[in-house]
Amino acid sequence: MESLPIKRLTQELLEKVAEQSSKNHRQRQNYNFHHHSEKVERFVNVLQPGTYVRPHRHIRPPEINGFEFFLVIQGAMGLIFMDETGQIIHQELVSANGSTLGIEVPEGTYHTAVALAPNTVTLEVKEGPYDPNTDKEFMEIFPVEGTPESKRLVETWQSYFVPSREVSGVMN
Repeated sequence: MESLPIKRLTQELLEKVAEQSSKNHRQRQNYNFHHHSEKVERFVNVLQPGTYVRPHRHIRPPEINGFEFFLVIQGAMGLIFMDETGQIIHQELVSANGSTLGIEVPEGTYHTAVALAPNTVTLEVKEGPYDPNTDKEFMEIFPVEGTPESKRLVETWQSYFVPSREVSGVMN
């Protein structure tokens, strides 16, 4: 029988990526199901509490849709949306055990995310192809990764989300 090019998202794969994320200085790790040149990007991202996602937005050429879709498979994350000045305009708890499991961020919307549980796993989908030089437009008023200021921001942002049952249900 011929082997099919099937890609699987297994518990074993999630555990491997979770271990990598806990050892990564950024406290997160992607596993891509796509090649960077493909039209649709699809990947899992395992985030640990304390990871800093610098506020950014996605602006694409007219022929490419700049949305970003997150589905939380395990754990919980807080998504924070900002206006052009960096003021928070909305926040959303997205959780594998909650009422909101996934969310689509519209193109051009500034946002950041905080992990609210260890080994939070998201499945992310967005239109490609991926270009690291143009993928994100960062808000310059926010610090870069790895600074004391960025660590303080993460702590502040995490405090906006009250712990609840929606944050439980993670692998150890």
